[in-house]
This record gives sequence, C-alpha cells and structure tokens, in this order.
Amino acid sequence: MTDLQHTEGHKRRIFGIHHVAIIASNYETSKHFYVELLGCAVIAEHFREQRHSYKLDLELPDGSQLELFSFPNPPPRPTRPEACGLRHLAFKVNNVDVWKTYLERNGVVVEAVRVDEFTGHRFVFFADPDGLPLELYE
Repeated sequence: MTDLQHTEGHKRRIFGIHHVAIIASNYETSKHFYVELLGCAVIAEHFREQRHSYKLDLELPDGSQLELFSFPNPPPRPTRPEACGLRHLAFKVNNVDVWKTYLERNGVVVEAVRVDEFTGHRFVFFADPDGLPLELYE
C-alpha cells in the first residue's frame, strides 16, 4: 500500500471524475451543442447575478458531469490543441462512425477516424463551438 493510499490510518482513493468545467463564449450556442447535439441531460441551470454568469450542470450516461459556464468576455484558448493544461476531453462511444456521420450532418467538422497505435481502439476529434478539442473514443 502506498503513502497516497494510506494516510493517517485511512484509505484514500480517487474513484473517478465527477465533473469537467467548460467556459463558453456564447452560452446559448454551447448549451445547444452539449444538450441537443451531444445529448447531455440537464441537471440544473442557474443564473448567477453577481457574476453575470450562467452555470449549467449536465450529466453523461455514466453519471459523470459537465459544468458549462458563461462569463463576460472570456479570453480565447491560446492554441489548439497543444496548450499547457487540459489537452482535450474524450467521450466513450460504442460506434465512432455513427457519431461522425451524425455530427457532420449537423454541421460539425469532424477529423478522419484514427486508430490508437497502442490499444487498437478507434477515435475521432472534433471541437465544441469555442474550439475546445473533443474526442470520441470506442
């Protein structure tokens, strides 16, 4: 047992990702993208008057969540996709081809399907309305 797993007589363990927070430049456009196109379920939506900001809690089928925020005049991403920090967000899917066709029919530019050289799994990249790199992974 490592020190990380056992501290002061208590087991410590990370069980998974609870949520990923995303800041949108256009709240309504991004809300439509994540809810209508990607099918995320709305848990709660709040307007935070003091921040002039929306907070939209979304749920994925496995219980993990996305938090979609709006802030006045957020700065753009510095580069794509190799900025320091979070590189991209990947979603598990059962069929990359079906999703690729669906997204393209809805006006989303989707890169060619690739195969992970280490796992043999298929994947594809696309972007949200603000250029955040997203991946679908079989």
